[in-house]
Amino acid sequence: MELSRRYFLKSTGIGLLAVGLPPGFVIRAARAEHKRGRVLVVLFQRGGMDGLNAVIPFKESAYYRMRPTIAIAEPGTGEEKAIDLDGFYALHPSLAPLKPLYDQGRCAIVHATGSPANTRSHFDAQDYMEIGTPGVKGTPDGWLNRYLAEAKTPPTPLRAVSVSPRLPRILYGNAVSVNLRSIAEFHLHDAQLTDAFQRIYAAAADPLLQSSGARLFSAMTALGNVQSAIPAEGEGYPKGPFGARMGEIARLIKANAGLEIAFTEIEGWDTHVNQGGAAGQLANRLRNLADGISAFYRDLGDRSEDVMLVTLSEFGRTARENGNRGTDHGHANVMFVVGGKVRGGRVYGAWPGLQPELLNEGRDLALTTDFRSICGEVLAQHMGQTNLRKIFPGFTNGRAVLEWNT
Repeated sequence: MELSRRYFLKSTGIGLLAVGLPPGFVIRAARAEHKRGRVLVVLFQRGGMDGLNAVIPFKESAYYRMRPTIAIAEPGTGEEKAIDLDGFYALHPSLAPLKPLYDQGRCAIVHATGSPANTRSHFDAQDYMEIGTPGVKGTPDGWLNRYLAEAKTPPTPLRAVSVSPRLPRILYGNAVSVNLRSIAEFHLHDAQLTDAFQRIYAAAADPLLQSSGARLFSAMTALGNVQSAIPAEGEGYPKGPFGARMGEIARLIKANAGLEIAFTEIEGWDTHVNQGGAAGQLANRLRNLADGISAFYRDLGDRSEDVMLVTLSEFGRTARENGNRGTDHGHANVMFVVGGKVRGGRVYGAWPGLQPELLNEGRDLALTTDFRSICGEVLAQHMGQTNLRKIFPGFTNGRAVLEWNT
């Protein structure tokens, strides 16, 4: 019963603060001015992106043998050709908006990365990646929430924000976080209705419901107190939920409202049927992703060096296309690390190869870099959190994968 109540409270659409701060402090903190600080944005691609068609190993002949109808043509002239990165890897043509960031050294790519949990279940794989303990289901909190609990930065009401349909598991825990679908929707327009709901929450017999309700309305008040500093939405974002979410995060960052951790997501990566190659279903989704990230960094302007974005997807796709001209659930994938002081313009990670004997279970790209290595480096290098033992329990980061500018 306790778990179901907490899940309901954290999943409500208008948003809830996790347990942590008294409402009075929330309101006072929201009125304070915040210094420019570093921000980490985690972007989850739900459904399992096909990393082999996003960042193409075009010098691997096996890639073309296993994907006769959906492979992306080698770099060359024409809109349907892959975009050369380093003579071995190339970007899908729909990811062209990311190429300037890559060329400027602001976008790093890590191939053959992901979760070591060898599950093909979307639900389990997403949970493992969000709680940060692959293969261990009982972990109650998410790794971003554990970071918030361990970090030295002072807690503020807008310190951790998820712009998504519901609070994601990656932010579950005792540290304060808030979920909103949009800045405009994070309040009730009718004052009488607000008063009525406040009385209902205050009179609730359930202490958890009572305290969570109080924090909900305090969060609304807090956002209202800083709303005048929040700039209008920037231009150039792609139409649809993902572009809108990225625009809302940029607005909160530019308002200097104390944002430290932001989360959002983009759905639609489960391409079992008619995936397409240079055009089609996956191409459209990749274009949306690239347009959103590119617009986000243009919108941030001089704040962009303070902001790092990391992409996650629960698993990759099979190396071979299936009989429906799509791909099935696989294993290793690709991550993008953008902004901050990462030394971009490179594809990192040990390449495992696509020969049949080198594939995971004879069907998937093998994993050579644990996603926790990348996320741990980002937390250490960008956010200054070097003690990662409590954030990723039971995991030793090992040698560094990325390179960083000093």
